[in-house]
Amino acid sequence: AWWLKLSSIGRDASPHTPLVAPFAAAMPIPEPDVEVPEGDVKKGAKLFKAKCAQCHTIEKGGNVKQGPPLWGVMGRQSGTCEGFAYSEANKNSGIIWSDKHMYEYLVNPKKYIPGTKMVFAGVKKEKERADLVTFMLSQG
Repeated sequence: AWWLKLSSIGRDASPHTPLVAPFAAAMPIPEPDVEVPEGDVKKGAKLFKAKCAQCHTIEKGGNVKQGPPLWGVMGRQSGTCEGFAYSEANKNSGIIWSDKHMYEYLVNPKKYIPGTKMVFAGVKKEKERADLVTFMLSQG
């Protein structure tokens, strides 16, 4: 039973080991309270090709590459696309992808989901992120 597992959490721990550590990864990342600027779909498509297409497909039925396919990503729970081996951090983030999550995630993926396997420096320019998000919203 789950309570038996809980009772053994601190047994071998030092007095300085936080008892909440096993539960920290389960905290969902709340949707950011941000206003996503309106973007340009055509500019977003060009940016996707330049910055994302090396690792991701976005067309319907697209293959898994180094990253998961992104067709229909908006509204999907993170870490659930079949056929891609996600990090535990991504699977446990609790994110349901939205324009707000994606807009903030793309600033610095490793900071937004610590432990993610996504190796990408991020997109710092707000207009470029808005264009990318607008394009992604148009794809599925």
